[in-house]
Amino acid sequence: MKDTIADGKTRSNRRGEMITRDGAPIPVRINLMALINEKGTVVGGLATFHDLTLVQQLKQATRQRYTFHDMIGKSPAMEKIFEMVNVVAKTDATILIEGATGTGKDLLARVVHSISRRADKPFVKVNCAAIPDNLLESEMFGYVKGAFTGAEKDKIGRFQEADNGTIFLDEIGDLPLPLQAKLLRVLEDKEFYRLGSRHTVKVNVRIISASNRDLPQLVEKRLFREDLFYRLNLFHIELPELKDRRVDLPLLIGHILRQLSSARGIRPPTVSETVMGLLLNYSYPGNIRELENILEHALIICREDTIQSEHLPQYLRFSHTERQNALPKSPKGAPFSEKQERSEIISMLEQYHGMRSEAARALGINRTTLWRKIKKYDIRP
Repeated sequence: MKDTIADGKTRSNRRGEMITRDGAPIPVRINLMALINEKGTVVGGLATFHDLTLVQQLKQATRQRYTFHDMIGKSPAMEKIFEMVNVVAKTDATILIEGATGTGKDLLARVVHSISRRADKPFVKVNCAAIPDNLLESEMFGYVKGAFTGAEKDKIGRFQEADNGTIFLDEIGDLPLPLQAKLLRVLEDKEFYRLGSRHTVKVNVRIISASNRDLPQLVEKRLFREDLFYRLNLFHIELPELKDRRVDLPLLIGHILRQLSSARGIRPPTVSETVMGLLLNYSYPGNIRELENILEHALIICREDTIQSEHLPQYLRFSHTERQNALPKSPKGAPFSEKQERSEIISMLEQYHGMRSEAARALGINRTTLWRKIKKYDIRP
């Protein structure tokens, strides 16, 4: 601004960052111009700032590139994770990310890839819990023509798609034992057989896996191979739950509101003291994903400049006692029978009008577990 006032020259499209009072960076574009009176004398200057948050989001979406700016946190636990990731990302070490549902395992895997030397190569995600067991092998390793009925041409699998890049195996604890043996071979020999083929395929991939289940416990129960666990667990990162990093909540709330508002082309609303109190004291069983849903719900309902308590989801406005009373309990604390469990799930789904995230929260389980139980008990909407 001083230079612009001094020489009267306009300066356009300067890029930089503004830092909020909470320490969150906002990407901006700055235009500077001198203000000149009718006598041609410079009497001041004008600066305009354009929020580039949405532009940055679009670029990330098209490039699929992520940086630490996408992971917000100043708590000691998160700062330690950022330091570790910055070191291990530059190697080809396998990484196991553990943490509850909604803590950001997927995002952290993408961040690792984006700052690694494989950043310009493919990043391929496989959700091991979402693909039926009988399709997992062909999906991961591909097949050759005639391998089974309907295999009319060769198809490459996810590992081949990720060649020279990174493959992210989410919900690795749900991988069937036969496939675990095949994955172990990929880790050890960097090769595998496509379904129906007698020839091996060589690949150069970095493996990042994630789980919200206790893998050592699965190893003890012989549901997960011990040798595979140790190969995947070369470098271990545990993401804390949101309730254990409450110091990050104000930062996250501001960051998420700014992103959601930018996507809608609106100015981020302020948050009332009552709402901030509710948000800071809630336990967030669904972690960051739940916080995003709460704030998006508030933005949809809110037609004012300030988010009030009436704009929040109804369950969040319950008192602690009311929330406790809303949770299902088995008689005298005894475990539910399958019949009782099915009945409770149906009851909660009806109570929350089919909204699985809220029903899962009331039942005290995560959405993936609820989805499995709905399939198990053949519950139809």
